[in-house]
Amino acid sequence: MTLRVAVIGAGYFAQFHHAAWDRLPGVELVAIADRDAEKAGAAATAHGLPAFTDYRAMLDVAAPDLVDIATPPASHLELVTAVAARGLPAICQKPLAPRYVEAVAVVEAAERAGSLLVVHENFRFQPWYREMHRLIAAGQLGDLHGVAFRLRPGDGQGAGAYLDRQPYFQQMERFLVHETAIHFIDTFRYLLGEVVGVMARLRRLNPHIAGEDAGLIVFDFAAGQTGLFDGNRLNDHVADNTRLTMGEMWLEGSAGVLRLDGGGRLWWKPHGGPEVGHAYAWSEDGFAGDSVYALQAHILAHLQHGGPLENRARDYLRNLEIEDAVYRSARENRYVEIV
Repeated sequence: MTLRVAVIGAGYFAQFHHAAWDRLPGVELVAIADRDAEKAGAAATAHGLPAFTDYRAMLDVAAPDLVDIATPPASHLELVTAVAARGLPAICQKPLAPRYVEAVAVVEAAERAGSLLVVHENFRFQPWYREMHRLIAAGQLGDLHGVAFRLRPGDGQGAGAYLDRQPYFQQMERFLVHETAIHFIDTFRYLLGEVVGVMARLRRLNPHIAGEDAGLIVFDFAAGQTGLFDGNRLNDHVADNTRLTMGEMWLEGSAGVLRLDGGGRLWWKPHGGPEVGHAYAWSEDGFAGDSVYALQAHILAHLQHGGPLENRARDYLRNLEIEDAVYRSARENRYVEIV
């Protein structure tokens, strides 16, 4: 069965959604909508599709089986509610909503209508993290001690920061954690399990933006490990493309250390031995190891064949609870337990 997919959104990141749907076997991308007629037209023309500025008209005319919502977070409650009211499953970009209470409302809107809602959280589908997860499950790292990620994309300096790609970043009052570190909250949970407490220090380095763009976050995990997120968006790291991995990661266990570098390469250092490259295959197509394609293929397999499904919206709310705890920790200058 071919699945008919319509996308709401034609901004910078939506291009990766459009291209991945267009490449996926078993999918027909049928229409693209955006309030900006120029953006909608350009995206639709690139894929030989009709363009709409009214998403309701698109849903009526294109009659999709699945709707992919790739718009800024403030629009999500309206869009998810409208799509769910039509009995359609939806994928919704993260952040799910500007605040946790609104995110709950988004999830409940889909649940009341009995419609599936999946969050488009693609970082855990980046091939280096899938391979890390496989190696953990295979026991290569032994007993896990912790994880550390150093975020340095280098795209946040000066008055022109983010304007060429996602200009609304400049106005986000919650920025580094809400927009960026949320990816790593989810990825840390994917690799090490549940987070039960956090301690955070956040600050703004670029005076031309509204929100925080640097910070340190310490995570405690239920199994006793510790995580560290050390991020700022002003400095860069060693990479040909500093946005490929956004930084570097160290995953530590009793048997050794697995390191991710800025080129998507993994390095294994067994305890007491030299570091060596760990070979694995991944695609350079699309965004960050073709992770958008991988996520969308995962959802397609669930819808068409009943396979497992990650990133259900109700489950994703836990990430937002942790996010709120991070902001509370920074605001109140204290450690915050998460029940």
